Amino acid sequence: MVNQVKASHILVKTEEKAKEILERINADESFEELAKEHSECPSGKKGGDLGFFGRGMMVRPFELKAFSLSVGEISDPVKTDFGWHIIKRTA
Repeated sequence: MVNQVKASHILVKTEEKAKEILERINADESFEELAKEHSECPSGKKGGDLGFFGRGMMVRPFELKAFSLSVGEISDPVKTDFGWHIIKRTA
């Protein structure tokens, strides 16, 4: 079982905004640039990079999705109390 992953994310307030950004990512726009432009998390300034984190360090829905992704895979929008996340596992 993997104990740590490295991920980036884009955090927005609405599911509609998350879906719009995901469409742009799927059309080959840069995840990192879209994070800098749209993410409401301070990590957006770093292209959404959250670094490495272990189990129990993130809110449950975020953690479950991040740990289920393959390296390089990008999630569908994930809802937490903070808003809607698009998660990219980077390691």
